[in-house]
Amino acid sequence: MALKILYIHHCGTQGGSSRSLREMIQAFPENTVQPHIISPKGTAANYFKELNVPIIETIGISQFDMTQAGYYRKLRWLILLREICYIPFTVIAILKAKKRWKNIDIIHVNDIQSLFPLFLAKKIFGLPVVLHVRCPVITKKGRRVNFLKRFIPKYASRVLAIDKTVKYTLPKGINIDVVHNGLILPKSRETQKETKKKRLTFGMVSNLLAYKGVLDFVEAAKICQEKGLEIDFTIIGGRSNQKRGIIERTLKVFGFRQYADEEVDNLLKEYNLLENFKIEGFVQNLALAYNKIDVLCFPSHINAVGRPVFEAGFFSVPSIVAIDNPLNDAIINMETGICISQKSPPDLAEAITYFYTNPSEITRMGENAHKLANEYYDIHKNALDALEIYRSVLEQHDMKKEIEK
Repeated sequence: MALKILYIHHCGTQGGSSRSLREMIQAFPENTVQPHIISPKGTAANYFKELNVPIIETIGISQFDMTQAGYYRKLRWLILLREICYIPFTVIAILKAKKRWKNIDIIHVNDIQSLFPLFLAKKIFGLPVVLHVRCPVITKKGRRVNFLKRFIPKYASRVLAIDKTVKYTLPKGINIDVVHNGLILPKSRETQKETKKKRLTFGMVSNLLAYKGVLDFVEAAKICQEKGLEIDFTIIGGRSNQKRGIIERTLKVFGFRQYADEEVDNLLKEYNLLENFKIEGFVQNLALAYNKIDVLCFPSHINAVGRPVFEAGFFSVPSIVAIDNPLNDAIINMETGICISQKSPPDLAEAITYFYTNPSEITRMGENAHKLANEYYDIHKNALDALEIYRSVLEQHDMKKEIEK
């Protein structure tokens, strides 16, 4: 009998977390999982609808950011105003799910920011919860780390981390399974570049979000142009298309707005980069996306290796990643790509220059990245690992109920 899983997704804009969740659902063997989804309205919800599964859309899901890039400090505590406003919509969505969907077996919370929805779903459904951790969490000792150390074992039956780097940021004493993401490769895998170009193309696969490092990428492009390097740049993923409500406008005033559409446009004009710097829309067929670029750039501020890096690896494209002390299931410095400092356009430009002046390294590191992707990011194997965890969690839950009787 198929397991009925309620997935609680946190972000309305389609990105790596929504793609990873959808592809895991698609990779489960037939008739093993019946997914039900709660998601904020937006491109992510539209993406889930293509699965033809039951979905409840809401205006927002309340979050509490514990990640290294977004944790609250100083004026950033003002961002909680938005999350407080989302609390009623979160409550309504979960109550609606409880009323509409009977016989749910397990709750799966799709990222650690959704601690309040996790707590609420646990209380309302009384079911085991699987928590997926997709970003490194804050490691500085203090009340928040102590809170996580108490909260997670109490309310989450199992914790999944997307790689070793993320796993080792979580507090010690928590039982964590590493279940890597994966990729359903398009049926048409044209791994050759569209046409043989004289100029190399360095690209990001990302929405225009500040924490993704898009402004650093533009600054690095400027440095490369000043060096006289004949390079093309592109960002594939494009604009947020997010409605700008009063809360978002207020956050922008205080410098917390992550959407960087306007800033990117202004810098491209100011730096005279429009001729060699293109911003393209979201591409569903990843072969088309990665065939456009020779080297992926992932200069994010999250101190982790994001989904585009292993996606690029499947297409033999090496990466430049902003990360400290990466582990070997994510990126191997100078073997599958180049690791650089975070928030450092000069470091990014230096890595770009290295590939530009050593084009044979693109081929060598690309081949190594392909091997690494195949070793760790087999979507069907990883989906089976998640399925076994679901079954184990449910078995333990049933045994506990029997003992309590």
